[in-house]
Amino acid sequence: MKMKLGTMVLITENIKESFEEVAKLGMQTCQVSCTAEFMIDKLKPKDIRKASAEFGIEISSFFLIFEGQIYNRTEEGVSTVGFIPEEYRKKRLELAKKFSDMICEIGVKSITSHVGFIPNDPKSPLYLEFVPVMKKFVEYCQKNGQIFCFETGQELPSTLKRMIIDIGSNAYVNLDPANLILYGMAHPLDAVEILGEYVRSMHAKDALWPNRDEGLGIEVPVGKGEVDFPLLISRLKEKGFQGPITIEREISGEQQKKDILEAKKFLQPYL
Repeated sequence: MKMKLGTMVLITENIKESFEEVAKLGMQTCQVSCTAEFMIDKLKPKDIRKASAEFGIEISSFFLIFEGQIYNRTEEGVSTVGFIPEEYRKKRLELAKKFSDMICEIGVKSITSHVGFIPNDPKSPLYLEFVPVMKKFVEYCQKNGQIFCFETGQELPSTLKRMIIDIGSNAYVNLDPANLILYGMAHPLDAVEILGEYVRSMHAKDALWPNRDEGLGIEVPVGKGEVDFPLLISRLKEKGFQGPITIEREISGEQQKKDILEAKKFLQPYL
C-alpha cells in the first residue's frame, strides 16, 4: 500500500474552516498544530473530533508548541524552545500534560514536538536534569494511549538517538529533513541511518543550508532545496517506515496552497 500523504494545519477557533482547507487540497491526513496555551484556553476536543470526521480527515498527530518560542540557531532559540530551558520547564510540563489529556479526548494517538536544543554532552547538568522531565511526559503520553515523537532539527541525530535510548520506551521520531538543514545539524540521509528504526512520521519540507552568520537556513518549496526526497523515502521504506508523510510549507496565503499542491504532485510517485 502507498503511504498516506497529508499536510500541516495551524488550527484556529474556526475549527471547521481549518479542516475544510485540508479537504480542498485533496489530502487524507493532517498534523494539527497549536500552542498548548491556545488548546487549553480556546478549544474543545469534541469540536475538533467532529470537524475532522465531517471532512473525512485523519489527524495523524498533534504538534505541541508553546507561546514565546523563537525558532532559530541563536541564543534566542536555545533559551526559549521546548522543555530544555529551565525557566520554562516546570510550567510547560504541566501544560503539556493537559494538552495530552485533551488530545486523548479527540482520540489522536500521537503527539509531536520540538523539545529544545538537547545538549550533546550526556554528562552536562542540563541534560541530566532534562532526561527525567522528558521521561515523565513520555510516560504520561503512554498512559493516554499516545506515542511521543521528537521533531528533528535542533540537535544532532546521534544526540537524539541517545535521548530516546535514555528515556527507554514510547519515544519516537518525526523526521523533518528540512529542519536538519535549516539548523545546520545533519544531512537528512545520515539522519535516516541513525534514527530510521524510530521514525514514525515525516514532514515533507525542503530547505537550503545556512551560512555561518545566519540564524537559520532558508525554507523553500519541496523539490527546490537540498533534500533528496526520492532517495530519502526509499531509505525510510528500507527501514520499515510506512508513513504518513505530512507536507509542511511555512508561509501563508495562496502561494502556500500552490506550493503544497506542487509538493503533492512531486511526492506521489515515491509513496
